[in-house]
Amino acid sequence: MDSIRIDKWLWAVRLFKTRTQASDACRGGKIKIAGQNTKPSREIKEGEEIDVQLATIRKKVRVKQLLKNRVAAKLVDDYLEDLTSPEEYEKMEMMKQLNYERRERGKGRPTKKERRTISKLKDNK
Repeated sequence: MDSIRIDKWLWAVRLFKTRTQASDACRGGKIKIAGQNTKPSREIKEGEEIDVQLATIRKKVRVKQLLKNRVAAKLVDDYLEDLTSPEEYEKMEMMKQLNYERRERGKGRPTKKERRTISKLKDNK
């Protein structure tokens, strides 16, 4: 196998949950190779570097090996090399912590009054 469609490869290495999401990301300009937007049908080869804009971070991966079918999460490292900078992962962790709400165990769901207070606090940020 010399080449494979980029949308299929992105799905197979679990960067996207569905192939449709991978195709939509390509059409939406979130997938770049050598700084150029790609179409879902673009053929990729081993050794190419791909920039993928996910929800909060921009991942950079290198194609190690081509594959047709989706693989187990443990085997993904055999097919791609993650070149993403540690700063991007730190940014993602910081975003997770900012969006995190803590509620004491056993307190249950917030009451209507508590929900209004939470909404008011979030809107005033």
